Amino acid sequence: MRRLLHTGLNAGGESPQVVGGRGAYFFLSNGQSVLDGSNTGGPLGHGHPRMAEALRAAADLPMVSEGWNWQGRDKAADDLFEIGLVGEDTWAGAVRFCLSGSEANDVALSLSQALTGRQAIATRERAYHGLVGLSRDVTVQPHWHGGLAAPNGGSKMPAPCAPVHVLPAPDGALYLAGSDLKSNETLEQRLAQAPTQLAQSAAVIIDYTQGGFYHDGAYQDAVAGIARREGALWIADEVVTGLGRAGRGFAFQGGASRPDIVTLGKGLGGGMVAVAAIVLSKDVVAELKGKSWQNYGTLRGHPLAMAAVSAYLRIVRDEGLLGRVHELERRYADRLREIGRRHPSVARIAGQGLHWTIELHGPDWRQWLADTLEPPIASRVSAKALSLGAVVGTSGEQTSLFLAPPLIISDEESDRLLGILDESLELADREHNTLMNKAH
Repeated sequence: MRRLLHTGLNAGGESPQVVGGRGAYFFLSNGQSVLDGSNTGGPLGHGHPRMAEALRAAADLPMVSEGWNWQGRDKAADDLFEIGLVGEDTWAGAVRFCLSGSEANDVALSLSQALTGRQAIATRERAYHGLVGLSRDVTVQPHWHGGLAAPNGGSKMPAPCAPVHVLPAPDGALYLAGSDLKSNETLEQRLAQAPTQLAQSAAVIIDYTQGGFYHDGAYQDAVAGIARREGALWIADEVVTGLGRAGRGFAFQGGASRPDIVTLGKGLGGGMVAVAAIVLSKDVVAELKGKSWQNYGTLRGHPLAMAAVSAYLRIVRDEGLLGRVHELERRYADRLREIGRRHPSVARIAGQGLHWTIELHGPDWRQWLADTLEPPIASRVSAKALSLGAVVGTSGEQTSLFLAPPLIISDEESDRLLGILDESLELADREHNTLMNKAH
């Protein structure tokens, strides 16, 4: 009798059972050792000795709630500013720790509503920001809304908490299969409705990876400029990209603008402890002066989590991981562009740092198919990759695959991961060619 409710990401099949891991590898119950090629929550891979040492030392510390002063939390905050936010001291004001990226985004959005007096919020097309409160509302990627998916058409979505305005996503990719996928609109044309939308919004929240859209500096700066003029706050959702994965400290550093609020999560605890944070600008901190921000969490800033944050930041600095990811970005870009050109099943490839999306031809992503009676093509390619020895991610969508290996992955392991992806895509090519032949 199974007592744990199944929560697999790959629609149409069960996930493999993990029994251990070391470095860039998972160990499975069937005896396989497979490359971890898709794990945004594990930036240091598995079993990093310095992380383990830090958590062992913290295990004897007392349980301290967010309402108490705690020197370990002060140290984690100082480390975040002195290591993670180095060079950003002109605008960054203060940090508050919390439990998850979803919670961080919800807290940031609710604070924005309180500061501006506006209810509506804005995001961009195909965004995912979490599954809690307002973060769920701005999760407009149709496959991730927190409701129930059923293959018989009886799917149900939860009721929203606030009105949401959806901006067009940035246009651009490393590889596009055909001219029909390209847009001739200028950035100004794509954002023509944004001033009206943001004039009604408490905040606009943008992330840098979800749905396979990776923002360049021009898009970020355009949205940030409109938000500033229209009185909306700008929240940079760096839950995936912050502190390493983008190949720099933060993805927002690719633009000239700086956010009012930054949210962090996933890798912030080195993959060892669940922890997140919101960083407020000096301007927002000034707005809070003389006010009591009525927001509290019992387990926020837990001593184990704070020890993990400090340890992770020091490892990133001491092991030069930002520079390492920047170097690997070119290796992945060159190989993925070549893979896209050779595989007719590939419609689009985009990415940055060590986060890449490979989108296959198939149903439009706007068509919510969610759970299906038959495993979709992305899940079958993922299963093929697993049989060859690597985890290639898919998030329950019909056609999207993604790579997000640990930041400590070697050149040789990277080549193996990309080689397995290359071989696995032959399965998608056969199906694509069959469908194209039938169409003609």
